[in-house]
Amino acid sequence: MIISASDATIRQLQVLREVLRNGSERQAARALRISQPAVSQNVKQLEAAIGLTLFKRETNRLVPTDAAWELLQSIDLAFAGFDQIGKSIAFLKSSDTRVVSIAAPAVFSLKLIPEAVRRIRELNRSYSIKLRTGSYQEIGDYILRGTADIGISRLPLDERIFEWRPVGSAVNVCLFPKAHRFAKKDVITPEDLVGEALIDIDPQFASHQMNVNAMRYMGIHPDIAVEYDAHGHDAGFVAAGVGVSITNEILAKEYSDFNVDCRRFEPGASYHYVVFWQKDRSLSAGLSIVVEQLTSAFLRAESFSHSSI
Repeated sequence: MIISASDATIRQLQVLREVLRNGSERQAARALRISQPAVSQNVKQLEAAIGLTLFKRETNRLVPTDAAWELLQSIDLAFAGFDQIGKSIAFLKSSDTRVVSIAAPAVFSLKLIPEAVRRIRELNRSYSIKLRTGSYQEIGDYILRGTADIGISRLPLDERIFEWRPVGSAVNVCLFPKAHRFAKKDVITPEDLVGEALIDIDPQFASHQMNVNAMRYMGIHPDIAVEYDAHGHDAGFVAAGVGVSITNEILAKEYSDFNVDCRRFEPGASYHYVVFWQKDRSLSAGLSIVVEQLTSAFLRAESFSHSSI
């Protein structure tokens, strides 16, 4: 099938997609189960069809151009639609079960998503949930590629390719063991962290800026006991009395079964969480139920008190 406004074919676009995903023509050939010369031929034909250079060839190595990466975004959007058609066909063949894929940070599998899934299953026991976890970037990629139906993330998101429903906002809080001296305070500041061991998130996250950088600005060397790279890994260490951490209200709500407490931390940042999906996707009745129950789970969590988890 030839794409309108060019002589490119769907097969050529599929080949390009696999080359970029796999990093080489050889690996793409293996993924597509065709020969490497066939992959090379499709790439060259695509370049000729669209009049763009997609790769620079350097010592037997393909280096993608900016045009190739930009084209991949459109290809991914198109193939995500094809993937959804495949899911629909599978559902029509076996209507007794409907698999819905949710992409979210792993921390939300502690309380929020299980609560939503329980209610979804109460409404219709034929629904099965597939959970994909990862960073916010990976979650966006899951939705973009069509490997997940619904995602949980926080703003900003690209409004050109995603639609979303706001589900909650949060500010930073300091997480500490129950009966800790911080329980007597209303607000925790960087000065209060002096002498405390820290359970600190990777420097790429905003929470790191709220504590470690603030202490260094004051000329104080922070005592970092544990550094972690994904939300949710701090609660166990805090509950065990290893140290305190800085997170946000919405994430802290997931820790209500741990032996921890929290107070607002200032200066802090604001975070806006959303349930989102591909732009212009028409949500089926089943997916709408999933969105509604995830949203309701966030709203029920709003009863969380700022003075305690």
